[in-house]
Amino acid sequence: MFEEYKMINRRAFLGSSIAAAGLASIKNFSFSKNSQSIKNGKKRSLRFAHITDIHIRQEHNAPEGFALALNHIQSQKDKPQMIITTGDHLIDSIGEDDSTTEMLWTLFKDIMKKNCKLPVKYGIGNHDYWGVNKKKSKTTGNEPNWGVKRTLEELEMESRYYSFDQGSWRLIMLDSIVPTDTYCIGKIEDDQFKWLEEQIKTADGRFMAIFSHIPIMSVGAYFYGGNNEKTGDWVVPGSRMIINARQLKDLFRQNANVKLCVSGHIHLYEHIQYAGVNYISGGAISGRWWKGQHQETQEGYCLFDLYDDGTFEHEYVDYGWQANLPD
Repeated sequence: MFEEYKMINRRAFLGSSIAAAGLASIKNFSFSKNSQSIKNGKKRSLRFAHITDIHIRQEHNAPEGFALALNHIQSQKDKPQMIITTGDHLIDSIGEDDSTTEMLWTLFKDIMKKNCKLPVKYGIGNHDYWGVNKKKSKTTGNEPNWGVKRTLEELEMESRYYSFDQGSWRLIMLDSIVPTDTYCIGKIEDDQFKWLEEQIKTADGRFMAIFSHIPIMSVGAYFYGGNNEKTGDWVVPGSRMIINARQLKDLFRQNANVKLCVSGHIHLYEHIQYAGVNYISGGAISGRWWKGQHQETQEGYCLFDLYDDGTFEHEYVDYGWQANLPD
């Protein structure tokens, strides 16, 4: 597999002339002037692109597809000031051994270096937790970079959950993954929930956008995967939607400044409004894992404008990728 990567690495990815950019979850960055521009008569705090579920792999021309998406984002006439991801950067590392996982991270970072000059803030997905399935990954759990530690190192992230302020908004990134022996459930565990409460409490009047890999609230989760109604009742697995969503919903109701929750995971685009909060699942860069569109959602990304008055606008963008399906 390393020989295959070396061959790919010599290719000229789409837009490879774009200057290299840092991969880190950048702490101190400056935005271009249009981050405070007037749009539709309102002052804008931030314009960003949300990308999720990249699932980089060697097959199905995924490297070229991801490069195309990055260049499509940066070619927007009204270019975003940053990119925010909500995880699943690799096709998988839950059940992959060390060498395969290393190859995938090298491939991902090489594409980013050659094709992205925007600041990037990263979130963590379930497939970014290395070695959770110990039998398949041939890990023991005692490796120094086992689990989420590997992703933190690869993406130079200081913490698996964090926040930053921009204009009149506070943006909060959560880690919604609780690993099981072979996979995960979606949950914001107690320590992180207390931290989130404090982030909301100390926002100083700012409006809040909250990011997670697994959706807090989702209709698409009912239709994702198999026949979730086969028992005669709707059954949504805890791996599809955050299991303590009720607790989060109640927390948000205590503060009207929580306006927006953005997620990935289900590879479907949806927009739900409930109790004053907008819940948006942002589709997937990879679509159906680079095999075409997933159900009703094309391969794509979201563009968001956050305004100083607490309103926002967004659109889902099909970046024009055509899957190279296997025979």
